[in-house]
Amino acid sequence: MTIASFIPSVTGLNAMSHSLNTVSDNIVNMNTNGYKQKETLFNTLLGNKGFNYGSQSGLHSSRVAITGVQTWDRDNILQQGLISNTGNVFDVAISDNNNAFFTVTDEVGNIYYTRAGDFAKITTDGVTYLETKGGMHVLGFSSINGGDEFSNNASEIVIDVPEVMPQRETTKAQIIANVPANGVSGSIYTIGIYSENYDGEDLNMILTKDETRENAWFLSFNMQDGTAVGDAAEIVFNTDGTLRSPEIVNAAIDWDDGSHSNIAIDLTRMTQYAESSQVVKIEQDGSPSATLTGLTFDKDGVLKAVYGSAAPYNIAKLAITGFTAPENLDPYNTTLYTANAEVGNSFYVDTTELIVPNSVERSTVDLAEEFSKMIVTQRAYSLNAQSFTVNDEMLSLLIDLKS
Repeated sequence: MTIASFIPSVTGLNAMSHSLNTVSDNIVNMNTNGYKQKETLFNTLLGNKGFNYGSQSGLHSSRVAITGVQTWDRDNILQQGLISNTGNVFDVAISDNNNAFFTVTDEVGNIYYTRAGDFAKITTDGVTYLETKGGMHVLGFSSINGGDEFSNNASEIVIDVPEVMPQRETTKAQIIANVPANGVSGSIYTIGIYSENYDGEDLNMILTKDETRENAWFLSFNMQDGTAVGDAAEIVFNTDGTLRSPEIVNAAIDWDDGSHSNIAIDLTRMTQYAESSQVVKIEQDGSPSATLTGLTFDKDGVLKAVYGSAAPYNIAKLAITGFTAPENLDPYNTTLYTANAEVGNSFYVDTTELIVPNSVERSTVDLAEEFSKMIVTQRAYSLNAQSFTVNDEMLSLLIDLKS
């Protein structure tokens, strides 16, 4: 018996101690949003030399000696946590896609990935960022002029929107309405419009029947604070009541303050039936001025500024990253991961219907499972300690006998 007889029990003690640390980490993070359960796995340490049966015998065994155990840890990165509603404006969770991670950066530009979406609005040096609880800046694609188009390059999400949104000028409109085929010589259709300096005015589109032509109507406009002229003199319908021409009419407006507007009005869904001058629907792309009422995320991961009845102003869309082999991400701290050569290619994930607003992904730790592991680990540690003690007693006895 040599000192080598202690190696299995010593490595066992170290392995069980490490496993208990992993269990403790899991338990302490059972309420940490976005935390992925870790587990310690074991494998046998094998010697690389066989048994030598004496230098004179010439015999050498091909068998290897078991010399202990070693550990390695595995993060269950692709395990989905329970999504829980929090009601917090800046909380977001990723749904139904384990290969998708929020992309964040530190103050020196290092990139990290996480499933913890409990974000907050933090102002630093006069600039308001969307940040993680650890102070990382969340990356996204900035909107172009607050519209539905976004930049192609991900950058830090900066929240910079006015308290009062000015009116958005009307540039196009569509009217869905019926022009009465019989008994009426004229009809008026009113479209609410906006311009740079006018916060909601009525543009009246007037159709007067052309008594010299069948199914034809003269077109004109009027309004209170300006003069409007259409580029089409007549609206003509087919005998079946559908529109013949024109499909689009451009209304040129000279406002009383000297400004000018052009509005393309879509007439393709107007009809001429033997009914009243019924207006079904009028749409236009302008909006009134409005006061900021709050911020919100939608299901596509777009952060919006909400302005009462006005159209929302898009701030940015979350940059969600996926990988060829996401299970190979390196853990950086409790909920952050870094990429390496083994994750393969990275790519931005389509966020359509991917995000659950006002919610977070909870920890994947199963407390009952962790307590079971703790009991087994503690028992294994005690057995290894007992083995070490027995080896120590046997070695002491052997030394006493030789002396």
